[in-house]
Amino acid sequence: MADTGRLFAVLAAFDTPERLVEAVRAVRAQGFAQVDAFTPFPVKGLEEALAFRDNRVPAAMLIGGIVGAAGGFLMQVGTNLDYPLRIGGRPLIAVPAFMMITFELMVLGAVLAALAMMFMANRLPRLHHPVFDADGFDLSADDRFYLAILADDHFDRNEAGRALAALGPDAIIDVRERPRS
Repeated sequence: MADTGRLFAVLAAFDTPERLVEAVRAVRAQGFAQVDAFTPFPVKGLEEALAFRDNRVPAAMLIGGIVGAAGGFLMQVGTNLDYPLRIGGRPLIAVPAFMMITFELMVLGAVLAALAMMFMANRLPRLHHPVFDADGFDLSADDRFYLAILADDHFDRNEAGRALAALGPDAIIDVRERPRS
């Protein structure tokens, strides 16, 4: 890949998941906060090593469920107040009768909120990621595990390169963003 575009990350390739988890722990201990990993399958212990704690999806589900349930209940109350049918002594606001639709809309609201938040949290749909252009990254589907130190405002390429080289990776690759045309 040509050296055009802004540096996105420095990528290190490892041959086993255990080496990747050790490398993530070592790099995070050295003070690099913007770290990401790319693996062909879930790796046990990687989430803890990356200090990945994201509670946005469960919070969105809770809010979506509450909004859905309230919306379903209020929709039925409003309908019964606008078009009252006084049959058999039943009250206009019959809470037990409203629970089925309230529950269904609660589930629908939670699922739609979770889906929307998952897409936003993963920045989808993203048809291209700069790491896709890295030399050899296409092998990640088979037998490679990658550790990326992401470039931020206070990023020093040489310091990141030395930190990764000390871990003995199979390769160290500079990942650059494509220039926008």
